[in-house]
Amino acid sequence: MRIGIAGIGGRMGLLLQEEVAAAGAALAAGTRRGDDPRALFAGSDAVIDFTHAASAAGHAALAAETGVPLILGSSGLDPEQEVAVAEASKRVAIVYAANFATGVNLVLAIAEKLGAALPAAQYDAEIVEMHHRQKVDAPSGTAVAMGRAVAKGRGTTLEEAGRESGRDGHTGPRGTGTIGFAALRGGQVVGEHTLLFAAASEQISLTHRSFDRRAYATGAVRAALWAQGRPPGLYGMKDVLGLA
Repeated sequence: MRIGIAGIGGRMGLLLQEEVAAAGAALAAGTRRGDDPRALFAGSDAVIDFTHAASAAGHAALAAETGVPLILGSSGLDPEQEVAVAEASKRVAIVYAANFATGVNLVLAIAEKLGAALPAAQYDAEIVEMHHRQKVDAPSGTAVAMGRAVAKGRGTTLEEAGRESGRDGHTGPRGTGTIGFAALRGGQVVGEHTLLFAAASEQISLTHRSFDRRAYATGAVRAALWAQGRPPGLYGMKDVLGLA
């Protein structure tokens, strides 16, 4: 299998090259900033993209045009970009995940179960995440995925439940049933996420810490191998791991 890498010259690109080789696959090609990605898709059996949200819609369109599965790990997509990815997935298999680490996806599955088991009227859900100082989007895609998992467990959506973040000054009492977010930035933290359920009589916390970006690369290559031959659709790591 030939796997192409968008952003091959970056930190993730270098790790992805190593993981492609470790998986016994072939490195088809790679693009760097300013390159035309069309040739990348034409010469690959699957393309992994951890570049920037601004590239997501264009790469998804190329995947649909060429029939080459796309493994999309870019975070911070806006609603319009997410719609473009979803539209492209009607013609090709796209694995889109906020985080490709196996442990994170197991945490997301547990978060959904906790959301279902702990009544929103009694347990306030708060998500605290910390990343390196260069990260440009907040809250992180993984934090948002945690919030969506909790909301799904509660039988609603994150948008309907309501998000609370950036509290400062006289904000008034916390909204019942809302999901809170706090984003910390500093140093070179790869990624830390903690989901808190706080009630009057107890507190439950679920934490995942990433010490090496390689976990994301390993998961993305696993997803690329899994996506080969899949019918069109928008998949996630739950599908890849058999958790769906």
